Amino acid sequence: MIEVGAKAPEFTLPDHAGQEVSLSDFAGRRVLLAFYPLDFSPVCSDQLARYRGIQAELDAADVTMFGISVDSAFAHKAFRDHLGIETSLLADFEPKGAVAEAYGAYLGPAGHSNRSLVLIGPDGVVEWVHETDTPLDVPGPNLILEAIRA
Repeated sequence: MIEVGAKAPEFTLPDHAGQEVSLSDFAGRRVLLAFYPLDFSPVCSDQLARYRGIQAELDAADVTMFGISVDSAFAHKAFRDHLGIETSLLADFEPKGAVAEAYGAYLGPAGHSNRSLVLIGPDGVVEWVHETDTPLDVPGPNLILEAIRA
């Protein structure tokens, strides 16, 4: 997993609408990357739905959150619509898992990322990370709120 204090690797990925999103587009802002394994799995659905409940706090703290998985932009759009969430979902689809790999969140043998959170400061430096022991664990929204306030 990427270390706190490291420069966050730059990336450009398509979002759920097919628009290119780059980390550098958010220079000067805090960004939370929520790596998750796969769209439409029960645990991932629960995780992203739970994060919907802290959107107001993220907005108040001027933090932009992105969900990232190896699914395609088309799958992300359907998943986002299914969950009724506003969070932008980024497709780490091709080369598969390259961004997750750059952040140390990719589980190669499984073919998807672990459930990992990375908070990046306005200067592009990693402020906080959280990696679950297994993709079946869900980091609660309270962890995110505590990290943002710290």
